[in-house]
Amino acid sequence: MNPSIKQLKAFVAVARSRSLAEASERVHLSQPALSIAIRKLEETVGGPLFARTTRQLSLTPEGEAFLPVALRLLNDWEEAFADLNELFSKQRGKITLAALPTLAAGLLPGIIADFRERYPRINLSLHDVLADEVNQQVREGRADLGFSVPPLASEDLVFEPLVVDRYVMICPLEHPMLGQPSVRWEQLAGFPFIGLNRLSSVRQDIDRIMEEVGQPLDILCDVNQIATVGRMVAAGLGIGVLPSLSFRQIATDGIEQRPLVAPTIRRELGIVMRRRDPLSAATSALKAMIRETANRSCHGP
Repeated sequence: MNPSIKQLKAFVAVARSRSLAEASERVHLSQPALSIAIRKLEETVGGPLFARTTRQLSLTPEGEAFLPVALRLLNDWEEAFADLNELFSKQRGKITLAALPTLAAGLLPGIIADFRERYPRINLSLHDVLADEVNQQVREGRADLGFSVPPLASEDLVFEPLVVDRYVMICPLEHPMLGQPSVRWEQLAGFPFIGLNRLSSVRQDIDRIMEEVGQPLDILCDVNQIATVGRMVAAGLGIGVLPSLSFRQIATDGIEQRPLVAPTIRRELGIVMRRRDPLSAATSALKAMIRETANRSCHGP
């Protein structure tokens, strides 16, 4: 049987004071209970730790050797619970997020700023990656939370919806399609098109819809960054399609947008988590802040 923390505390108290009476006050035990704790410890380790005289207790050589070990064990014990308390009280910890660029640049920055102000000792890192990589990072435990579209055929992941986005056509100012309140997907085929990376979830949606309406796009070029789409469109090189959240991030002088209809596509965005792994206290707090912000954006003040 291993020594108990009560026995270690009793041993250290007696070793420091060399008096049962004084040690009993330090550890808030009666002298008989303290004597029993010491005796049980000695029985466990296999020999005496104190040499008893009529006036005081002195450490045996084995007791002298064990004292620094006992002190270290008690210190580690106290530090372990202090560390655990800091984790539960969100005074310390680390959270890693993986998010689509749309959410990494749009929804999350303000939330992360608020979270950092409330919990300044929590270390946060954010990876803006494509949907497949979001799922993979969450699945492998490299990210605590993911923010993306619903994962396909992923029994090990769970998805909680946050917001619904829609696609918009973006074009230069004075473009002829700005005379319409909305744009049909099939109308995109008549203009040079600035496309996003073919591996992105946005581009995969666009290609699927254009195939459904039976109109091929006139691809001028493909780019990797949403901001690059906006700059090339503003330069008059063509039109593009972005989620409305993304357009709000890059809206500048020189570009405008119109909603895309026929069909109107709902793009659900939300939180991706591992199905069987519980969240830390800090991650749960961040998730609650994100959900609260998303609810406010959907329903207003």
